[in-house]
Amino acid sequence: MGRAYEVRKASIQKTGAAKAKLYSMYAKEIYLSAKNGGIEPEANVVLKRLIEKAKKDQVPGDLIKRAIDKVNSGADESYISVRYEVFGPGGSTAIIDCLTDNVNRTLSGVRPALNKSGSKMGVSNSVSYMYEHLSIVSFSGLNEEQVLEAMINNNVDVIDIETSEDKIIVYGHANDLYEIKEALLAVKSDLEFDSEEIVMLPKEKVKLNDNDLELFNRMLTILDEVEDVQNIYHNVEL
Repeated sequence: MGRAYEVRKASIQKTGAAKAKLYSMYAKEIYLSAKNGGIEPEANVVLKRLIEKAKKDQVPGDLIKRAIDKVNSGADESYISVRYEVFGPGGSTAIIDCLTDNVNRTLSGVRPALNKSGSKMGVSNSVSYMYEHLSIVSFSGLNEEQVLEAMINNNVDVIDIETSEDKIIVYGHANDLYEIKEALLAVKSDLEFDSEEIVMLPKEKVKLNDNDLELFNRMLTILDEVEDVQNIYHNVEL
């Protein structure tokens, strides 16, 4: 117990550039998922989850359709996942996950964020071992006893269940997100999820002084403008 996951939805700035990056991110992820696992959401769990998440983020339906149709058209775009592990100011760390078709372009976008914040790139697993790779689902409408019974009845091995105010938070293994959701929906079919994601959660957090926090936020701001950056996980209390 006590992971204290902060349940909050990402605040997407209402600017054209921010929306363009969000749409581009989903277009690449949906295309890649459909290409690798098939274009039918009911037969491709990853694709189904991405489509549901995209709709929650108000991604236009025609963009989702175009990304899937691109697979049918025979287009062959190649994307690879790249992870950068970072040591930031004041004992902070960050994991930057990117999806790109040009690693050199991505690195040239990420590096200035590190240089301007006093951060350094680490080698593989120099930071990630300090994080847990988890599925996290949060919602209202059930209690912990009902959730635990649902997991047992559906043979889903969850790591933890927490209550935060009126929210229930379920922590599971990274590849069990869909199974957790299905087990919960079997109990309450109209259950709405506040958060449903696969994350790297820090085992411990740090509190930065004002100067280090300013540098760290500068890094996040610059990275947010890099189109290939998909997710940023960190250990800083904000």
